[in-house]
Parts: sequence; C-alpha cells; structure tokens
Amino acid sequence: MNFNPKKKASNIILLISAFVIVSLILWNTNSFFKNFKEEERLKMEIWATAQLELIQSSVDQELGNLTLKVMGNNTSTPMILVNEEGSIKTHNISAEKAADSIYLQRKIRQFESENEPIHIIQEGELLETLYYGNSEVLNKLKYYPLALLLIIFLFGAVIFFFFKTNKASEQNKLWAGMAKETAHQIGTPLTSLLGWNELLKSEKINQDITKEIAKDITRLETITDRFSKIGSIPDLEVHDIVSETEKAYEYLKRRSSKLIHFSFTSDIDELPVLLNPPLFNWSIENLVKNGIDAMKGRGNITIEIEKKGPNVHILVSDTGHGIPKSNFQNIFNPGVTSKKRGWGLGLSLVKRIVEEYHKGKIKVLSSSKEGTIMQISLKANV
Repeated sequence: MNFNPKKKASNIILLISAFVIVSLILWNTNSFFKNFKEEERLKMEIWATAQLELIQSSVDQELGNLTLKVMGNNTSTPMILVNEEGSIKTHNISAEKAADSIYLQRKIRQFESENEPIHIIQEGELLETLYYGNSEVLNKLKYYPLALLLIIFLFGAVIFFFFKTNKASEQNKLWAGMAKETAHQIGTPLTSLLGWNELLKSEKINQDITKEIAKDITRLETITDRFSKIGSIPDLEVHDIVSETEKAYEYLKRRSSKLIHFSFTSDIDELPVLLNPPLFNWSIENLVKNGIDAMKGRGNITIEIEKKGPNVHILVSDTGHGIPKSNFQNIFNPGVTSKKRGWGLGLSLVKRIVEEYHKGKIKVLSSSKEGTIMQISLKANV
C-alpha cells in the first residue's frame, strides 16, 4: 500500500486555503454590510434635515422645491414619520398597509429594533420622529452572511466526507492487499502438501487418513481462493441457493462441537440465484461462527431459507447473549468486535461480500438476550 504523505499535506494545505478564502469573503461581506448601513443612515439624516427645512420654509418656494427633490430621491427605504401629536405619515409603504394602525405599530417596533430613530428637533422642541427600516437591498445583503456560513458548513461537510471516504478506500486497498498476499503465501506450502499426500497414498497408509488430509487440503484451497478474490470483482454464476447454503451448513456441523445443536429448514426445494459460491459460503460460515462465539460454544444454531416476492432470505439464528440495538449498524464496521482478541473483520467482510459483490442486503433482523437473527437478502434469478 502506497501512502503518500506529500499528497496528504497538500490536501490539508488546500483545505486550509479554502477556509481562509471563504473567511475573507465573509469578513469583507460583513464590512460591506456595515458600510452600506451607515450610508443608509446618512441618507435618512439628510432626509430628516430636508423634512425640517420643509417645515421651516413653507413660504420659500425655491427652497421647498429643493427639499422636495431631496425627499423624492428616496424610493426604497420604508419610513414612518410620527409628529408630536401622534399623527402618522408613511413613505414607501403601500396605501393598504398604511391604513392598518396595528400593522404600523408593529412596523414602528420593528424599525426601532433595526435602526435608531431620528428625532427632528427645532429650537429644542421635538417636532417629529422618523422610524425607518432596512431597504430591500440591505435586507437581502443581511442574509448573505448566513448563506455564506451555510456554504462553509456544506463545504466542510463535503471535505470531511471526502477524506473519510478516501481513508476508507485506502483501508480497503490495504486489507485487499493483505488478503491477496496471504493467498499467495498459502499457495506454496499447499502445493507441497498435495505432493506429500500423494506420496502417503503410494505408501499404502490407511486411506481414511489420506482422505481427511485431502479434505483439509481442499479446504485450504477454498480459503486461498476466497482471499484471492478480495479486492477484485468476483464472477457470479447461477447456482441453487438452497444447496449452496446447505453445503456450508453441513461443513460447519461436522466440524463444530457436539454442544452446538444445528438445524436447517427451507420453504423451497431449490432456487437459482447469481452467486459466487466460495464467497457466499464464507459469509454463512462467518455468521455461524459469530453465533457460536456469542453462545460461548453451547446452544442452538438455525439456518432458514424463505422466499418472499422476488427475494430470498437466509436467516442465521443463534441463542447467544444478543446485540444492543444501538450496535445494529456498527457491528458491520471494520474493527468493531466484542471479542478480546478479535480483529472485527468478519462481519465487515460479510457485508462487503453480500452488498458489494452480490448486490444484496444484510442486517440484524432481531436481537435480544434470547439470541440474534441475522438476515441475508438476495434477488432470485427467476
């Protein structure tokens, strides 16, 4: 496995640079928002001054026209003008809403929270109070930092999942490499064992002994074949799911303790399914062995096959101590195990074989102190 520290460092630098750029954009937007708000405040103060000039110069036509021109330039900022008697005038608010006193009172409170009111004073006497809200442009700009923060969050989430997926991919390559190397290492002594067994047969040794050795050699060949398939897409062919499951069942039954009671049931005689038999049998064996470990070598193991619609379900049950519901998904992750000396690879391999290679599903159907039922679901080839 080739781990590239330079590539990892460049990814970190790229991530930091991206966050710095986005942070600068956020800071710049916030500064722009404040400056724009100050600009609007200045315009409102000019408008208030024009309003005062209008009151003072009602006889001066020229000054009145200039004042009206200044006041008429504001067509975007909503305003409510309240005089000392409580009379209300509105600007840039629709006539229908301006006629609703409750709406205007609510707007006054809103404008007061957004911007400090401007008092129009003449010779120490309060004539009018100007309440104004944010313009439409400012309102849109106000939510821009929130949108940018959301973008930062989504960007961070994408980067996080990218690194997580990349790490998982590297781990998968590592395990696949180890599996293939194991298969390669087993191959050499296995060839030697085949030769020695043939030699023993020629020496007229008890045939039962050589037959059992041949069975174990065949078993080692199967294991080698399984490990060699990890990390590559295996070939799937049509096989009878019932007979293939029963083969795995019989093998385990013969080689397990007499304290384990095995049972096998099926509601169908045969059913064609696209399978890779060595890998499928490996999945069944892993589930059964996990069940035996959960029962501490004493209890009942049941394998059931049932067809429901287009799918066939293989149920592997044990009478072990059960799995907490919170761990129903976690147990399929690499490294998760309840065994003191376990590697936590068995169920993760089963999940990969079932879901990635056979396009099926595996899950904990149920679990309690009385036992656990694991379910493999595959699509029937009919």
